[in-house]
Amino acid sequence: MRREFTVVIEEADEGGYWAFCPEVPGANGQGESIEETKANLAEAIELILQDRLDDALRGLPDSAIRDTVAVG
Repeated sequence: MRREFTVVIEEADEGGYWAFCPEVPGANGQGESIEETKANLAEAIELILQDRLDDALRGLPDSAIRDTVAVG
């Protein structure tokens, strides 16, 4: 599933770039180019969201209904 997120990119004082995603607290990335920075941020977002999903589903009873919802 493809999801799009906001990315804020700034030049880093030491060179290169750093970025964060306002929708996913704690997600940030850095790189020498804008594309590398965005790729690193995308990986961070993916890891954070997967960790949150795994954590939320841990220990759910068998009777819990798991489905999806589309937004946008």
